[in-house]
Amino acid sequence: MDAPVFHLAMYNFGLHVADYDAPEVHGFLRREPLNFAAAQKAAGFVGRSGYRGEPGPRSWGPQIFPRFLKGSGRDSGPSSLSLWENIESLMAFAYAGVHAEALKNARNWNTKNTWPPLVLWWVEAGRRPDWEQGARKLEWLHDHGAGPEAFTFKQPFGADGEPLIIDRARVKTLAEANSPGQRDLLAQLEHMPV
Repeated sequence: MDAPVFHLAMYNFGLHVADYDAPEVHGFLRREPLNFAAAQKAAGFVGRSGYRGEPGPRSWGPQIFPRFLKGSGRDSGPSSLSLWENIESLMAFAYAGVHAEALKNARNWNTKNTWPPLVLWWVEAGRRPDWEQGARKLEWLHDHGAGPEAFTFKQPFGADGEPLIIDRARVKTLAEANSPGQRDLLAQLEHMPV
């Protein structure tokens, strides 16, 4: 019998420095569709949840936020939920090209927080995580630290529950392979205000 195949789930959550439609956050809002387009073009991308009531892919359940939202004065925070073939594919997307430019400017739009900005975990291929699972995994990571249940790029674990060594050469190769597909998106960023 073949061993099950797993995909890497990623959930992130933060808070903006101002209301979602405030001028201080416009740079984030302008880049969001470019980041989604870059992810779809990236090697190893499996899929992402959309948001109920917004154009795009279907939502993977009702959008639930972690307990860190309470007391913030906000009803929601920027978050995403996606699936990737492996950790190297996600890193190649996250730290190069369009998304890397957004990360570089994130301090302009997002508050500095005491919880981890993202959480990673493995799900059996063919299954989708939902928003509630992502929020709970982020809380678990905050409360217990990285482990096979919930981890980060800095302390990764494999689907077998063992610590994982990220193949940095593969990350670089995948980022280079993604680059031509992002040229048009990067060109749009050249004159986009932060």
